[in-house]
Amino acid sequence: MAGSGYSAWRVLRVGLRGGSGWGPAWRSPAPQPAYDVVVIGGGGHGLATAYYLAKTHGIRRVAVLERAWLGGGNTGRNTTIVRSNYYHRESAALYDLSVKLYEGLSRELNYNIMVSQRGIITLLHSRHDLDAARRWVGAMALNGVASRMLDRADVARRIPLLDMDPGARYPVMGGFVQERGGTARHDAVAWGYARAADRLGVDIIQQCEVTGFCRDAGGRVTGVETSRGTIMAGKVAMCAAGNSSVLADLAGFRLPVRSHALQAFVTEPVKPVLDTVVLSLATGVYLSQSDKGGLVIGGGLDMFPSYAQRGNIATLQNVLGTVADQYPALGRARLVRQWAGTVDVVPDSSPILGETPVPGLYINCGWGTGGFKAIPAGGTLLAHHLATGTPHPIAAPFGLARFTSGALIDEAAASGIAH
Repeated sequence: MAGSGYSAWRVLRVGLRGGSGWGPAWRSPAPQPAYDVVVIGGGGHGLATAYYLAKTHGIRRVAVLERAWLGGGNTGRNTTIVRSNYYHRESAALYDLSVKLYEGLSRELNYNIMVSQRGIITLLHSRHDLDAARRWVGAMALNGVASRMLDRADVARRIPLLDMDPGARYPVMGGFVQERGGTARHDAVAWGYARAADRLGVDIIQQCEVTGFCRDAGGRVTGVETSRGTIMAGKVAMCAAGNSSVLADLAGFRLPVRSHALQAFVTEPVKPVLDTVVLSLATGVYLSQSDKGGLVIGGGLDMFPSYAQRGNIATLQNVLGTVADQYPALGRARLVRQWAGTVDVVPDSSPILGETPVPGLYINCGWGTGGFKAIPAGGTLLAHHLATGTPHPIAAPFGLARFTSGALIDEAAASGIAH
């Protein structure tokens, strides 16, 4: 296997050699003719699924197929936020599992993913926000997720940059905080899972686009057609985020998924001015400060369907104008980067996990704007289903069949944010 264990001693030893001595973190193998499981998508969810298949369930004849480069999709194109402050019981169980896994992930993977549990504060701007937040915080308490309400003085103390004038365009009436929320380094999450999966025998195959599915006489998926030839598989899992509907079309079924661009921005580095993550309930704009000093900013979706990894000027103006309104001191900060991911939005803003209508084909999609924070849980839950043939109890409510039964988990309505 590529690479070896990382340690302080090894960093010192290699450093004394001028940095030489680091091998590749993972292999670049040619695809084998057949695997027990093929995972489509080399982002966080695909890599995590492969890792937990190998580590937890002992299934090591696994290939991860990525049409471009590892982590080049949404995993490398997000605002790095980790949280579990969700309203519904089913969502709380799923996302809190992910937070718990993130808390120990650096040690488990022997790779520093830079988890920073600096807290996430949700700002409230009206008495309606306050009423909704009290119910929200109460629901989280019932679901075992710690959070608490903040009054105006608490918010002003925690976020000195915020315009707290009662006459502000977005007057702040309070907030609530989940202290266990925070951030993690997005590319480190992908690299850590890739390296750990590779060490367990998983083949990570980049520049390998899936172009079709192989079927037997009964219609069961038995493999995939790719730009690098046919690869047979006992089971196939799709972890392709905004491109999930494209793959579903190739497999012959439709998903209740619409793909949109979600933009993010980062400013020039500035001195430490923000030690938490902040989300405005009225505007959907959120920001945090990175370890390098840049302010990482996100907002709402580009509201037209698109598979493009870029954004539009109207959304950029809206998001950055809101930041300048709410944080006047940042009005002259200069942007250094902008990017967008292709997110997979479903009607109830909750993920789809488990079996598809096509036998032998499984799916992990529908995370919308929340995919990064759910990577460890998404991989754990899908790996369980692939290995055992039954959904994990936490994943069971998120099956595709809920769109037929009507048992939706409407986190969009619960959060009060339009997208």
